[in-house]
Amino acid sequence: MSEWNQSSVNEVPSRGSESQKADETLAMGIALPDGEIPVYEYDETLHEKPENQWLEMWRSLRANRAALVSLIFILALVVIAVIGPYITPYNPIETNMSNALKPPSADHWFGTDQLGMDIFSRVIAGTRVSLTVGLLAVSIALTIGIVLGAIAGYAGGWLDTVIMRLMDMMLAIPSILLAITLMAALGKGIDKAVIAIGLVSIPEYARIVRGNILSIKENDYIAAAHVVGLSDARIIFRHVLPNALSVIIVRATLGISSAILDTAALGFLGLGVQPPQPEWGDMLGRARGFIFQAPHTLLYPGMAITATVLAFNLLGDGLRDALDPRARIK
Repeated sequence: MSEWNQSSVNEVPSRGSESQKADETLAMGIALPDGEIPVYEYDETLHEKPENQWLEMWRSLRANRAALVSLIFILALVVIAVIGPYITPYNPIETNMSNALKPPSADHWFGTDQLGMDIFSRVIAGTRVSLTVGLLAVSIALTIGIVLGAIAGYAGGWLDTVIMRLMDMMLAIPSILLAITLMAALGKGIDKAVIAIGLVSIPEYARIVRGNILSIKENDYIAAAHVVGLSDARIIFRHVLPNALSVIIVRATLGISSAILDTAALGFLGLGVQPPQPEWGDMLGRARGFIFQAPHTLLYPGMAITATVLAFNLLGDGLRDALDPRARIK
């Protein structure tokens, strides 16, 4: 090993199997023939640029027909909610008793209700109310739930015990019953409904975030972040929560459908949006006495609720598969 000393071994780059064999040969003290230089092959596969993860997710979501159709339907609902006041053929809060309980016709596509109001116009106008309440309620629950779950999962100890026992107490009560109780204390109205639905949904997000943080914080890169002196807040929001983002996105999507259902339930009971403001649940509640006389008064608001909730659920399932590399549809 006169011609190949230890320093020359350290200077030789390692590329591919041939270089590894040469290094092993040198390390074992086997001298190569005079004048023979080891050949190192360049492995291009080791230097390929990884494909964009978001592009892979979109391809998987696009391959899921149900999720793609649901996404298009939800985007159409958003457009309707934005331009609704400009496309409704009638004023959704204008009454006309002479047209009460008219069946669907060319003049009134979905018919009229017991007060002569155009049901099609009210369903269109109710889209904005339902989507607004759903998004705002989930935003409230998501924000507070992430903070509580992150604190409980990362800090642990007595703080974790106190927070999670409080969440368990809230989960022990049915969400709609707890929402009704809060509405009774806060009063009627759409703003009160947003607060009530948002508060009763906090435990679900807190438990999900806590569970993910408990597993993520045991990884080596979190220990390395502690070693370099990063603050706990920076570690949580920079390194921990981004790795739990996929689960949070899926749960938030499914949570919007639950919030829309809760809004409809409160409206059905007369605790949510107050008339004459159009809202799908309130329309169902006020038309339940005409189920046999004029079934169309319940049919179209009920279809709107069913289609919207189903779309968000299917989109949530599609996002769950797209965000999970093991379940992606190729």
